[in-house]
Amino acid sequence: MRENDPVTSATRQPETPAFATPPRLIATDLDGTLLRDDKSVSPRTVAALAAAEEAGVEVFFVTGRPARWMDVVSDHVHGHGLAICGNGAAVVDLHGGPGAHRFVKVRDLARENALDAVHLLREAAPGTVYAIEQTYGFHQEPAYPKLHMEIPDRLLPAEEILAADGPSAGEPVLKILAYHPDLDPDAFLTVARLAVGDRATVTRSSPSALLEISGPGVSKASTLALECAERGISPDEVVAFGDMPNDVEMLTWAGRSYAMGNAHPAAVAAASGRTVANNEDGVAVVIEQLLAARA
Repeated sequence: MRENDPVTSATRQPETPAFATPPRLIATDLDGTLLRDDKSVSPRTVAALAAAEEAGVEVFFVTGRPARWMDVVSDHVHGHGLAICGNGAAVVDLHGGPGAHRFVKVRDLARENALDAVHLLREAAPGTVYAIEQTYGFHQEPAYPKLHMEIPDRLLPAEEILAADGPSAGEPVLKILAYHPDLDPDAFLTVARLAVGDRATVTRSSPSALLEISGPGVSKASTLALECAERGISPDEVVAFGDMPNDVEMLTWAGRSYAMGNAHPAAVAAASGRTVANNEDGVAVVIEQLLAARA
């Protein structure tokens, strides 16, 4: 490619020619990737998503966001309208519009595993505080900072929220949010992964020391792989986009993948290519090239 081409040469699979296999599915992260920093979807990106769907290429939004935060893209789902939320914990049909999303698949975090993770991380990183994401509920500890716009349903210690007879005990736990006020974000992630082990999947997508804890083996990549298998789509037919550590498995799994110009070093190392930053419509740039190559 030319030196000034917005998509650089591949870093993970340099021997693979760009766009060698016609894509059947585009999987894109949202925050820091498809969305601009102001959380908008640019007109250029809206047009690129619509053109991909019109060309018969499915588009999956694959995000750490819970389903209730998906209104930002509900108007841009076009044909299939499915999204992978909570870092793979749920597949959601967005066709109902804001406030009416339907859960198609749930891969929950067992309460026993959740309690183990909470205890182990408290011991490994004293000062850690928690919030709990469920399918329709959000709860947090009293000391958990105001990191989200919403008001929690309950203010209780995580152990009480997660107890077998606790509030909303019949509702699946999708994700635990663990925050530390002092630790470096990447250092906190390393400590948590060592402490929790195989009891849960630990990742992060925030620039702060905020971790996301899901069920064992649950990730954006593993849920995307399930959805692709149901459709008879191979990894080589998938193009993925991301910017943070919670995208690493997906960027590695997909046949072609692109880290954004603003991406975390872990995402850059995992991806097979690079595009420009989210504020420069990096996803749209690649989609346009993909579709031009099919013409």
